[in-house]
Amino acid sequence: MGFIIGLLTFVLVLDCLALILLVLVQLPKKEAGLGLAFGGGAADALFGAGSGTVLTKATKYAAGIFFGLAIVLGIMQSHHFRASRSEFEKLLEQQATGSAVQLPPMASPEAPATTSALPAAATAPMKITIPPASTTPAPATPAPAKPTPPK
Repeated sequence: MGFIIGLLTFVLVLDCLALILLVLVQLPKKEAGLGLAFGGGAADALFGAGSGTVLTKATKYAAGIFFGLAIVLGIMQSHHFRASRSEFEKLLEQQATGSAVQLPPMASPEAPATTSALPAAATAPMKITIPPASTTPAPATPAPAKPTPPK
């Protein structure tokens, strides 16, 4: 589902860019707007006379696609988030109640794999104690004597 959401998001971005271009190229109303930035008759110069109706229809379709994709993506994101959230809430619920997560037993490399359950002592939590570091320095060993060269 994540791939489809990413793909539709990419299509939405492309549609946004096309919609921006279509709005900027349209004929200005009352000789104002960004259409004048390209010159007086920007749409006529680029697409020929009478192109206002074609550009208007293309803008309507691009806007409809934009709103449709935005709604579909919103619904898909909601379902995707809700599914991942419910799995997370289950883990939190197990942690709050103190019940351990049931994992299959792992076999050690030297022992053959078995399907029997672990003994109770193996499932009990381990308590690790670290002895304090000693404050006395370790005894220094004397360095070996260097041989003197013959004269």
